[in-house]
Amino acid sequence: MQLAYLGIVFLVIILLLAKRRPLYQAIFGGLVVTVVLFRIPPMEILNNTKKVFTTWSSLSVLISLYLITFLQRMLGARDQIKLAQKDLNGLFHNRRVNAAAAPVFIGLVPCAAAMILCGDIVKEASDGYLEKKEQAFVTSWFRHLPESILPTYSGVILMTTLSGVPVSEFIVGMIIPGLVLAAIGYFPYLRRLPVDPGTPKSENRLKDAVNLVAHLWTIIFILVLILGFGVQVVPAVLVTIVLSVFVYRFKVNELTESAKSALEVKLLMNSFLVLVLKEFVAYTGILETLPDMLSALPIPAFMVFALLFFAGTMVSGSSGIIALGTPLAFAALDGGMPLMVLLMCMVHAASQISPIHVCLTIASEYYGISLGELIRKTVPAALLFAGLMIIYYLVLCMVV
Repeated sequence: MQLAYLGIVFLVIILLLAKRRPLYQAIFGGLVVTVVLFRIPPMEILNNTKKVFTTWSSLSVLISLYLITFLQRMLGARDQIKLAQKDLNGLFHNRRVNAAAAPVFIGLVPCAAAMILCGDIVKEASDGYLEKKEQAFVTSWFRHLPESILPTYSGVILMTTLSGVPVSEFIVGMIIPGLVLAAIGYFPYLRRLPVDPGTPKSENRLKDAVNLVAHLWTIIFILVLILGFGVQVVPAVLVTIVLSVFVYRFKVNELTESAKSALEVKLLMNSFLVLVLKEFVAYTGILETLPDMLSALPIPAFMVFALLFFAGTMVSGSSGIIALGTPLAFAALDGGMPLMVLLMCMVHAASQISPIHVCLTIASEYYGISLGELIRKTVPAALLFAGLMIIYYLVLCMVV
């Protein structure tokens, strides 16, 4: 019954989005239905709402969203993103590479708000050739490509720890899925972009490379702090903003204007409501009941866990299902690296179409489309990837 209730919650959200209601109304409608169906007491409603502000993992999403938007406004005021686009044109002279490589590179920043910076470059490279919902798909799809592979993301770290699979083995196993993800995003959309960016070819690629580093030093610096020194996202971005003030010689009135324009109330509110919905779903305990429900299905054990990780990510995000399901999966199956690759691919596919994935909210707001439009555009690609990864798992089991 709980699973049916959760299906109703998601159905309400989808129907409201289909009626072109604003995202905050759709999510709020889902929250109301969740409270009613699962009979959440008033005090628990308050407690779970407060968790968004008292739990750092949730609060940091909102803070980093504002700080990244602030940094974007600062970079925009000095034309750094446009200049970086020009440098990319000089280096590769290929519009398709720009649209794919920039989100992958910026996607190394483990922060939902990095979607905004990705959007700036993808939009510049694809305007006039792709529709807004297609641009949103490309931005989201390629920005998340490193997330399922690199051990800089919490999901990969957690699953390797719980499964005992060496990180090096896992990364080797994820080479093919990474290429498949790139191909799924490239052929339907990026191939439609003209290769020629419409600018003169580079006369000095070394100079363009140096200029690219100079124009994207803020993002590179954030990456160095996070990946090289283990600094968390919020302080890393904050330090970068302070340095940018001096490097670009911002005046007080310019900073004030950037700070005001960065306060995207609608974007912050939508993200807040998505985080609240995530807390409410976690409170219902539906995640703990999924293994028993799926174990009754007449399918192979590996498919049970594949569905468990897909469904669990859809309803509660990746961290919960990885923590709950990984010990169960590796106790039930002697899967090794192939099983971890399969489960991580299922998590990745589901996260691209989950209504509680904050990045999707940011991407849809950036491009001025509904969350429903972005999810509908992504569903075929996500399901295709999931299907191909089941086949890949069977092949891995035969050769490993």
